[in-house]
Amino acid sequence: MQSKQPNWAAIDADPRFQALYKKKTRFLWGLMIFSTVYYFLLPIGAAYYQDLFRIKVWGPVNVGILFAMSEFVVAWGIAFVYARRANAEFDGMAEEIANQAYRIGA
Repeated sequence: MQSKQPNWAAIDADPRFQALYKKKTRFLWGLMIFSTVYYFLLPIGAAYYQDLFRIKVWGPVNVGILFAMSEFVVAWGIAFVYARRANAEFDGMAEEIANQAYRIGA
């Protein structure tokens, strides 16, 4: 017995799918650019702004160490922002398309 397959070409041509793809791609590119820039600020800062990174904040903890630790916070923040946006917007759009996947293009 052959299972019914959705029409992938019709789904790809569906304006709702194209809107979802554009919104999600634009959002993810923004997050990726932000995270990449933030990531490279650490080695750039350590190389070119050593005096700033050496400033003691508390005991042996300096600005450089705090900035390095902030990268973990930023990574979790980015994951949180993506999860919130996906739950609020992208997942609903995708579920609507998936629910009608067998009827699209039939």
